Amino acid sequence: FIFVLQVQFQGLLQMILVLGIGGSFPYGFHISVINYPSVHIRKFINETWIDRHGSPLHPETIMLLWSFIVSVYGIGGFLGSLCCGYLTTKYRKKKCQMFTNLIMLVAALFMALSKTAKSFEMILVGRFLYGIGAGFSLNIHPQYVGEISPKKLRGFTNATVAVFLTLGKLTGQVVGLREILGSEALWPWLLASSGLSALLQLVALPFFPDSPSYLLIQKGNEEACRKAIRKLWGQGDHQAEIDDIIKEKGAMASTKTLRVLEVIKERSLRWQLYVLVTVMTTLQLCGINAVECSLHTQDKRGSITNLSKSMLLNQLRILSQMQHPFSQSYRPSAFLIVGCINWMGLFVLGMIFPVIVDNLGPLCFLIFLGVLVLSAIFIYLYLPETKGKSIMEIKAEFNKLNFGKKEISVTENNFPKEQLYCTKL
Repeated sequence: FIFVLQVQFQGLLQMILVLGIGGSFPYGFHISVINYPSVHIRKFINETWIDRHGSPLHPETIMLLWSFIVSVYGIGGFLGSLCCGYLTTKYRKKKCQMFTNLIMLVAALFMALSKTAKSFEMILVGRFLYGIGAGFSLNIHPQYVGEISPKKLRGFTNATVAVFLTLGKLTGQVVGLREILGSEALWPWLLASSGLSALLQLVALPFFPDSPSYLLIQKGNEEACRKAIRKLWGQGDHQAEIDDIIKEKGAMASTKTLRVLEVIKERSLRWQLYVLVTVMTTLQLCGINAVECSLHTQDKRGSITNLSKSMLLNQLRILSQMQHPFSQSYRPSAFLIVGCINWMGLFVLGMIFPVIVDNLGPLCFLIFLGVLVLSAIFIYLYLPETKGKSIMEIKAEFNKLNFGKKEISVTENNFPKEQLYCTKL
């Protein structure tokens, strides 16, 4: 199987690598790496303030500024998610991802020069820009990976989103060591090192095609679609996959692209949204981000934290698979909803977690354990299997939940006949 992947799908594997380096990898890196220079940055904030005003800051004020530096990443991600759906629809995912890399490089520049310029505000701005860039890439990456993958490999390729995110966390932990870039002299370069992944993707991505579904559905260029498929999947008979894309295009012809409020109101998407919201809420309340962004609990990690890490991988795999129940018409709005939940949750968690730790100590992780158990039960009961199924087949499974067994008589595009006359409620 590995040999077949390396030979026939060499182009696909290469593009997965490029997308991962600039996609979910930076998100994992940013979440992980910010904690290691915390002592140095807080000292830098205080020293900068003394140089400017001649007196030190109160420790609580320093802690508040540091908490905001950590949490402003979530605000940037929230804004990036808000803009991502509209911009990717208008300018295509490939171009938007390349623009995201430029934002990341500017952020890295702010980080690298902050100590020289004696400005802790530059760290704040850089962190905010990193958030904007990650807000884009974390939306684009799973969509792009799903759209360039053949149906039989979709489960494998979806899992790479979680793999690269975890790899980003691991890389941040390694380079954040005091012996590498986590020292007092090198911490600005530690924060700026994320720009390397953005630079690599910026250079490599132009050599890869847009997704076949985008080229056929949005651009209407079947020849470009076939060319992209041959480059990604190698030579062979891929007509069945092309037919699936054509069916999706036909289904879209009778429906309009729904805005966020319309997606929320649309009955045919109700359980898809329930599952997405559950998964994204769990990602923020599973404990892993609380540990990575923790200000006080470096000595309090225990078995509950390890459970959070293992279950986080399953949650990420489910999230990356969940993009497929949404057709091209609904994905931008769906990912906007999910992105907003993710980033605002990250911001709130970064601000309130120190308070929770002060009051509950290590027992705070019991809250996360309860969330994980409830989420696992919900996902097991209500998430249909997506492996090896087309978008239309997965939508048919969800229709059983959305409309009930007595109301699943649907037309070719899997919408009940009585709802075909209008998609705007």
